[in-house]
Amino acid sequence: MNRRNASVIAVFGVREFRFLWSAELLSIFGDQLARVALAVLVYGRTQSALWSAAVYALTFLPALLGGVLLSWLADRFRRRAVMVGADVARAVLVAAMAMPGLPLWALCALLVVVVLLGSPFAAAQGALLPDVLPGELYDRGLAVRQMTSQAAQLVGFAGGGVLVAAISPGLALVADAVTFLLSAALIRIGVANRPTPTATRDTGGSVRGVITSIAADPRRRVLVLLAWLVGWYVVPEALAAPYADQLGAGPAVVGVLMAADPLGSVLGAWLFVRYVPAHHRARLVGVLAVCAGIPLVLCAFRPGLVLTFALWSLSGAASTAYLLQTQSGFVRATPDADRGRAIGVAASGIVAAQGIAVFIGGVMADLWDPAIATAVAGATGALCSFACAVAWRRADQPPADVAPTGG
Repeated sequence: MNRRNASVIAVFGVREFRFLWSAELLSIFGDQLARVALAVLVYGRTQSALWSAAVYALTFLPALLGGVLLSWLADRFRRRAVMVGADVARAVLVAAMAMPGLPLWALCALLVVVVLLGSPFAAAQGALLPDVLPGELYDRGLAVRQMTSQAAQLVGFAGGGVLVAAISPGLALVADAVTFLLSAALIRIGVANRPTPTATRDTGGSVRGVITSIAADPRRRVLVLLAWLVGWYVVPEALAAPYADQLGAGPAVVGVLMAADPLGSVLGAWLFVRYVPAHHRARLVGVLAVCAGIPLVLCAFRPGLVLTFALWSLSGAASTAYLLQTQSGFVRATPDADRGRAIGVAASGIVAAQGIAVFIGGVMADLWDPAIATAVAGATGALCSFACAVAWRRADQPPADVAPTGG
């Protein structure tokens, strides 16, 4: 493969990937507009960091239940049909959330169902991608998806703060519903209708069997634990509204702070895949996981807006780089027939960990202040990642009974 073909943009030569990528980009952009609207709305009503973080956590926590109970759909039915059905259902529910005068409790209930439906969609999409992008293209496809999805979040968060200040939250939710419909159309038109996978003997086709097989595999077990620890590194994003208030800023700065992590993620994904050789990436996964928490610890010194933005961006760059490697290694080590359930369980754990972490962050911010809460979250993530990094070093060693060659 020459230098040009080895670049990350080579994946756009695959037609199915272009459609999957476009559909995902649309949905993510709409979701970020909705998240900014909810963050500003709830904090404006309650003036409570805890309530703001709690409602933000509702965009994550239900995924734990969805991944365990619904990810089997990605291995039981045709994966394209699962994705289209989930998108259409979410479009209807998000449109209902935009109804004027809808009570906050009802909006939150609909939001929970929307997040639940995201689990089978993500499982089907993740299981389908290795078939669409074979070999090294898969790693580059993960990087492209990460970079562009974070760029969409960057635009959605940065622009969302300005838009929500000018328009109603209901219009942001309507826009989110439209993006789900467009995503469904793109997937239906551009993705092949592959047959339903066949269950393997090892797991019997059950979610419980898949969870047991992951727990019994040292490499996959450590990789999934490292991936779940990323939850501590999204705490600043959830505390953006009270953090901006602590800085004496308004809604526009909330979006700017929320954009710091996505901006760092774009740079981190590109640098990692572009300049780190494939055979070195696995060795760096633990180191990068620890490094992601260090910039957040420095928030304890209560830096200003510019330095805070830089620190959050650095954390996002490191966390995205190590998360790419955990995803790639985990999916490659999982059989195709179980891939949907395994990805669903792993992905739901990531989302649930994010929800739990941001809720704890909200409690800490109410007890102390957003800067200290951010620093504690970073320190917790770094310490836990260090323990996993040691376990990964042991799990990634070659078998001891392999005889040396040469001489």
